[in-house]
Amino acid sequence: MAAFIYGALVLMAASFFNRVLGFLYQVWIIRILGPEGIGLFNIAYPIYVLALVLASAGIPVAIAKLTAEEVARNNLREAYRIFHVAFACIVVIALLTTAVTVAALPFISTFVFPNPRARLCFASLIPGISIVALCSAFRGFFQGLQQMTPTAVTQSLEQVVRVAAGLGLAYLWLPRGLEYATMGAALGVVLGELAGFAVMLGIFCRHRPAVPRRPSWPAPAPWLQIGRRIFDLAVPVTLTRFAACVFMSVDAVLIPSRLQAAGLSQAEATGAYGQLVGMAETLVFTPSLITISLATALIPAVAEAHATKDRPLLHRLMGQALRMTVLGGLPCAAVLLLLPRELCAALFGYPEAGAILGILALGGPFLYYQQTSTGILQGLGYAGRPLRNLVVASLFKTVGVYYVAALPQWHILGTAAVTAGHHMIIALLNSADLRLLTGFRPDPGQYLLKPLLATAGMVPVLWEGYRHVYLATDSNVLALVVALPLGALSYALLLLLTGAVDRRDLARLRDLWGLWAR
Repeated sequence: MAAFIYGALVLMAASFFNRVLGFLYQVWIIRILGPEGIGLFNIAYPIYVLALVLASAGIPVAIAKLTAEEVARNNLREAYRIFHVAFACIVVIALLTTAVTVAALPFISTFVFPNPRARLCFASLIPGISIVALCSAFRGFFQGLQQMTPTAVTQSLEQVVRVAAGLGLAYLWLPRGLEYATMGAALGVVLGELAGFAVMLGIFCRHRPAVPRRPSWPAPAPWLQIGRRIFDLAVPVTLTRFAACVFMSVDAVLIPSRLQAAGLSQAEATGAYGQLVGMAETLVFTPSLITISLATALIPAVAEAHATKDRPLLHRLMGQALRMTVLGGLPCAAVLLLLPRELCAALFGYPEAGAILGILALGGPFLYYQQTSTGILQGLGYAGRPLRNLVVASLFKTVGVYYVAALPQWHILGTAAVTAGHHMIIALLNSADLRLLTGFRPDPGQYLLKPLLATAGMVPVLWEGYRHVYLATDSNVLALVVALPLGALSYALLLLLTGAVDRRDLARLRDLWGLWAR
């Protein structure tokens, strides 16, 4: 239990660092590229992510889960055999995916992208396909050992290089045209991934655990049996991620097209799409530094508890993860809902994106719950359940966007509302699956009502703090700088007063902080 929480905290620390850098990057890249340039980048990026999913084929998740199971059985030698088979599979699949993507580049640029100026950006991303796939195999291995530090270190390095290189190249190439500036941002992504992979390779070569000497080891499984174990889990994970990326790619094509049907020009539609995905979604996804870290740490921890048939430990893991998700996600969504224009103005210089953010924030708590619950289901070996839930919700979203985005009175705001509904559907379906498969039933008072009460008490403190500072100084940025910490402090105090956080939680945090510091 402590290893899971410690690993999650390590990833959260790295995620927090990356989010801060990512915010700075997003603020400056929007000021360099503008909404249209951000729209171009986000037209190309979903297709790149789709290629990444195909290249890794869900194998890193399988490595993490199967490695954790073998470690729980004290059979590190078999864990290495699983890694070797999985890595060989990733090498072959990644190289094939890269070759097919290069061959398909003319077709994608001509018939898929709604704006052909995204071609240079997409072409610059292609070298990253194999790099990310190979690095993800090593990350999966260390995550299976419940060692999250290598993942945290390499992700932080990737972000540093991406920010420095992406901003520098985008700024240098902007005079040549907007498509060249977006190509510079894309090259920054690839250079960051290359730096992370180089460091991960060094960590594996120097710090991987040695196989201990034993009088006898269990008989090794045949290679084909290992491959079957890998792909039994990897295939549904791949299908889930592939479906997510397909629908994300459909959004990148469908939304700008339907916005044009509502009467917007190509440039206006690309800019509105850039405000949705480059500004509003960036802020809504920021609290996912908690949930994605939890989901990553949960897969091996849940797999180990499941392999040893320790149901009380399994329920404690699920309870802690879902509770941390609610405690962190609710106040963040409340801030985004209360101050959307102010945040978009201060961070990006586009207060009009706040209308999109305010609607999208309604789906924030469901998004965060969805991410954590998906990690639990994958750790249990039920990776097909998130796939089914994703497909159901995404079909709703695609049909909704097709009709709503073309309405002149709604267009991009209607698209944000449909997206929020999409997150809600997945979260509710995941919750039903967890209850059915594990019998886990959280206490609604402790897990929902008390955090909601603390969040409701925080809202007037946050709003009044912002209003008074803004009226006194006429500075939106200064008002946010004062109001946000004031809101966070009031929320923490209300958690203690309502009993949503008790002395045991504080003692656990103190112990983990001491362990982390050492």
